[in-house]
Amino acid sequence: MDNDKKSALNLLGIARRAGKLSLGFDSAEESVIKKKSRLIITASDISERTLSAFVQKAHSNNINMIASDIPMADLGAAVGKLVGVVSINDEGFAKKLQQLLA
Repeated sequence: MDNDKKSALNLLGIARRAGKLSLGFDSAEESVIKKKSRLIITASDISERTLSAFVQKAHSNNINMIASDIPMADLGAAVGKLVGVVSINDEGFAKKLQQLLA
């Protein structure tokens, strides 16, 4: 795993502790609906159905989305819960994560 991915995972852990993430499908979807979400990150090994659902939600709500190549196990280890979808609900964290995962 390269340094940018490691930095992104560390930053996700910090954002989790700061209360700036929504973890999992339902929670991330709720953030999108409530206009809190600034960035959606999906794991590499989520189902096609989940991925396409979030591509549509992100597009229709004008939210940036990164379909990462990070597996759920690594994403889960970073945020303390096994998840395939994470919503970043803070502009600063979202911008930095986009730079690291671009």
